[in-house]
Amino acid sequence: MITTDFVPGSPCWLDLGAPDVPAAAAFYGAVFGWELDSFGPDAGGYGAFRLNGRIVSAVGPLTEEGARSAWMIYFNTPDAQGTAEAVERLGGTVRTAPVDAGGAGWMAQLTDPQGGQFAVWQPGTSKGLEAVDQPGTLTWTELYTTDGAAAKEFYGSLFGWRTQGVPLPGDGGTYEILTPAGQDEERMHGGLMELSADDLALTGGRPYWHPVFGSEDCDATVAKVVENGGSVQMGPEDAAGVGRLAVCVDPAGADFVVLTPEPGQG
Repeated sequence: MITTDFVPGSPCWLDLGAPDVPAAAAFYGAVFGWELDSFGPDAGGYGAFRLNGRIVSAVGPLTEEGARSAWMIYFNTPDAQGTAEAVERLGGTVRTAPVDAGGAGWMAQLTDPQGGQFAVWQPGTSKGLEAVDQPGTLTWTELYTTDGAAAKEFYGSLFGWRTQGVPLPGDGGTYEILTPAGQDEERMHGGLMELSADDLALTGGRPYWHPVFGSEDCDATVAKVVENGGSVQMGPEDAAGVGRLAVCVDPAGADFVVLTPEPGQG
């Protein structure tokens, strides 16, 4: 489970790069009940999404030329500069070098060797998200990659993540469950799955991370997605031992998963 007592390598923040921030706020407000809290005129349109007063994610205008609208997942690090240097040593790239976010912390935008984009956050006055692992909040993170073994090696070297392979039904391959270094299985925070480039249509074949948001009623949440201009790539369907889930896409093309966990699973 994802918690807010963040440890190195655990998900601690996520934000949406949107071509139209007000439109994104309207969509996610209708789907999850989020309210946009702007960080002010000096923040360049960046702001937090709050649910019941607590920060659950953030949103800002797209800043990278040619970038698609997408969710970016940030992982905790005690040393953003050191992590960025390690990414380069391990064959990845630094898209945005570590920068001080006004004392709140240091952040860097990174890319793994297969092309999956992620970010890191070195906390300052802000530790990260204020609510997780409940309906309307981040409950899981997931990487779709074209080379599962290489991704396991990269992230294992970078963050020290432990992995546990779970066979998928039929000939679906193996789903690798990710847990921060030194933590027990209750702190597992995400999964890694190998797919062919043909199955990664949203990014033209490039690996990518996406968030999983909790829901009390997956079908009802999916209905709100469609009613408000989004679409559904898969589901809703039941996954044994996991719950009922659907892969959704917002009106600007950013994908996310909606999950109602099985009793005892979340």
